[in-house]
Amino acid sequence: MTPAVAFLETGVIYCDDNLHRLTGFPADCIDLIYLDPPFFSNRYYEVIWGDEAEIRSFEDRWEGGVHVYVGWMRERVMEMRRILKPTGSIYLHCDWHAVHYLKQMMDEVFGDNHFQNEVIWYYRGGGVSPRRWGRRHDTILFYTKGKKWTFNVDPVRDEYSEDVKRSPASRYDKSYRGKKVYEGYRPHPGGKHPDDVWPIQPIMPSAKERLGYPTQKPERLLDRIILASSNEGDVVLDPFAGCGTTLVVAQRQKREWIGIDISPTAVGLMKRRMEKVGARTIKLVGMPVTEAQLRELKPFEFQNWVVQRVHGTHSTKKSGDMGIDGFSFFDHFPIQVKQSDGIGRNVVDNFETAVERSKKPRGTIYGFSFTKGAYEEAARAKAAKGIEIELIEVSKLLGDYADLVTPERRLLVADAPLPEPRPPEARPTVEELVKSDGEPARTSE
Repeated sequence: MTPAVAFLETGVIYCDDNLHRLTGFPADCIDLIYLDPPFFSNRYYEVIWGDEAEIRSFEDRWEGGVHVYVGWMRERVMEMRRILKPTGSIYLHCDWHAVHYLKQMMDEVFGDNHFQNEVIWYYRGGGVSPRRWGRRHDTILFYTKGKKWTFNVDPVRDEYSEDVKRSPASRYDKSYRGKKVYEGYRPHPGGKHPDDVWPIQPIMPSAKERLGYPTQKPERLLDRIILASSNEGDVVLDPFAGCGTTLVVAQRQKREWIGIDISPTAVGLMKRRMEKVGARTIKLVGMPVTEAQLRELKPFEFQNWVVQRVHGTHSTKKSGDMGIDGFSFFDHFPIQVKQSDGIGRNVVDNFETAVERSKKPRGTIYGFSFTKGAYEEAARAKAAKGIEIELIEVSKLLGDYADLVTPERRLLVADAPLPEPRPPEARPTVEELVKSDGEPARTSE
């Protein structure tokens, strides 16, 4: 169990199951929560992430149906309500697959009298069916915890239509039965009061902010939510932080922030992204720093961890990569990652062929341990063909933890415990947690 804390630390990204982490937060401490959880879409796909070409698999196979999914969401939302300040707000991002179920759940947890808006995020994109209307929107459910909440209209006003701009700019009035009756209107100089349909384009493939994360939201969307429902210095939480757009916008708008994501790959991406936008102190909690923790990672997470740890680049091929998972930083020598013990002669022999075909003189295999035969095969390859196959145990990558230490207090991130293991039937898998919708329009965000 994560111990409860008496104070809230911001500027932190937790690598953890958000339910496990939220239970340790004090009550009434968060001003604004935005969450874009995995959608109930039952899809599987692969994606290449940004400049690092990190290949990542996502899956959300919710065995047991939508009621299991909503129950999984409910226990997390209940914790989110507990930690919201009485004046706090929450925005739940979802789509047509389960919005009606989630709306009912949110009414039960927050009370239907605390429902404020069903915001429609409207966007354009390809991939329409000839048999029905094009699905061109997501839904964002806006709830508040108390009777009073922050809502700043002026920073998020919309531009008036051309018809309104051409209309009379002054008010005038006349008397009717002794009372003043107003005709005409004066447009607000800052623009129109926004309504609950937001025509905001998703992130285009060529956009500078695009990272390749499949459910990445445009910063403009989070700008609107954060500016309207928080003030400078307020605390913004994203419990499904993904690639960190919420944190980036919060940082830019001078809010305090906290992010949670169960994926070490996502946490690493967020850290790099926050550094680029000038965040001075970024504390990571819960990242794997022991061999035992590395063994618990899903295969693609383990592969990403190793390649990132050696500052390599990932292979961009999803298949037919000849056993090459990445390349070294400077010389671009092939890398293979094996999440196993007792790696044998045949693995080295096959990798030797891949290195030879890549026309490189050297390659590296990373694993937990290697057999005597593996070392003998590596020696034979060097003597017979001049190809050097380096065999490195993953434990050596942990080193003295120098760059896995959190800033300032210099506590090992391993000091923050990971969630207790749970039976497979009790919780969704890692892939289920991080996956979101696979609609074509969303993947282009």
